Amino acid sequence: MLPFDNKNEFQVVIDLPEGTTLERTAAVTKEIAQYISTEPEVVNYQNYVGTSAPITFNGLVRHYDLRSTSNVSDIQVNLLPKGERSDQSHDIAKRVRPQIQKIAARYGANVKIVEVPPGPPVLSTLVAEIYGPDYDGQIEVAQNVIDILDSTDAVVDIDWRVEAHQTEYHLVVDNEKAMLNGVAPAQIVGNITYVLGEHTVSNVYDENSSDPIGIVLALDNRDKTDLQAIQNMQVKTQSGQMMPMSALVRVEENTLEPSIYRKDQKRVVYVMADMAGGLESPVYAILGMEEKLKAIDLPKGYTMNEMYLGQPEDEQNYTVKWDGEWQITLEVFRDLGTAFLVVIIIIYMLIVGWFQNFKTPLVMMVAIPLSLVGIVLGHWLLDAFFTATSFIGMIALAGVMVRNSVLLIDFIEIRLNEGIPMKRAIIDAGAVRTTPILLTTGAVVIGASIILFDPIFQGLAISLVAGAIVSTLLTLIVVPLVYYMTEHKKWEKIHAEAKGEQGN
Repeated sequence: MLPFDNKNEFQVVIDLPEGTTLERTAAVTKEIAQYISTEPEVVNYQNYVGTSAPITFNGLVRHYDLRSTSNVSDIQVNLLPKGERSDQSHDIAKRVRPQIQKIAARYGANVKIVEVPPGPPVLSTLVAEIYGPDYDGQIEVAQNVIDILDSTDAVVDIDWRVEAHQTEYHLVVDNEKAMLNGVAPAQIVGNITYVLGEHTVSNVYDENSSDPIGIVLALDNRDKTDLQAIQNMQVKTQSGQMMPMSALVRVEENTLEPSIYRKDQKRVVYVMADMAGGLESPVYAILGMEEKLKAIDLPKGYTMNEMYLGQPEDEQNYTVKWDGEWQITLEVFRDLGTAFLVVIIIIYMLIVGWFQNFKTPLVMMVAIPLSLVGIVLGHWLLDAFFTATSFIGMIALAGVMVRNSVLLIDFIEIRLNEGIPMKRAIIDAGAVRTTPILLTTGAVVIGASIILFDPIFQGLAISLVAGAIVSTLLTLIVVPLVYYMTEHKKWEKIHAEAKGEQGN
């Protein structure tokens, strides 16, 4: 869709297994941050443990602002200004990723290097949405998709929205025992709530503070991290005696219910990944996926479907729908392709209306495919991706290049109507019209070269500069030749008839 911009920052998003303590998360974050600080382009960094970094456009789109548990953390990395470093931010992110992933693998963490996206606001560059009739089956399919992506070149930072199993303990009050001992069940619930939570019981008066400073009643962490310690807490009976809670409650161990995501009322499992390396467009990762997805072992009676646009109508079978930047790119290129076709038709109708001929405009429009030669060559020489801006430049260039053909053929026909032989007319057209054609091309090239090294609009500049230069050179040679090949018999006949009439 768009290439990566050269920003002065990037973000490291760390996810450890659910249930990881805040202290362990902080230790992993610190180790990764210490490695990042060794990079010469890094100015400073900030660690946010147990919470998300300050909300940005990226965090808003990808919902990073919702992360606030003990097993998550963010590292905001600030780089030197663009003018003081030779590498772009994307190259720096690619350079640090392998070592960061090695550190993460030692702790079972999932770490993503997140850059500020210049392109569409999507959940991730590459998103696979898995639909199906059974949630456990969807998770198995998602695990297979992760394995496939992991073995695909240039696919990095693979993650999914499935939570690890967490043990949940229910302290159930024995109402009969509690009442016999003069303890109300609500009293036990209240005691545990106040002990495990952190509640403000009063405020400190400070005349220099604009906000109230709370006095928080809380147990030390070591006294509330063990289930047995919580059960050993004392509760006061009606008779004034202290009694351990273990005598009044029983512990039930369960598994915490995981979060289940839905999209348009359909249950979905998200698998996300990013692209980095030699091939950075998601289209290369998706190509050839159909055979790999068909090879996934499914329960008997079910089939695997693959979709690129829209959503499955029902959940009778398992479906992998590719989303993310891929879908936006597909839609944009489809719409731009339709616009390009409309432009060509309108240009053709305009030239037909002027020349009153259906064949000559086709000769003039030979310049459009000739510009493609320059556009492809320019992107190859500069090692640049063909992006949406490149497509826009190609559409804009179509009108300019057809103008060059019009200048040549219009002059040729003026000379032919004067009775000049076709070969002579073509040579005269080249001699007279070359200068204004080159001036027009020069103006386009100079105007577009200003943005040639801008990361986002480089594709637009390459299309205009390389396409204009190559198309102009080829137009001056190919268009007159094609015109001669298609029209010389017609004009020889017209000139012969004109001479016959003059003889009579």
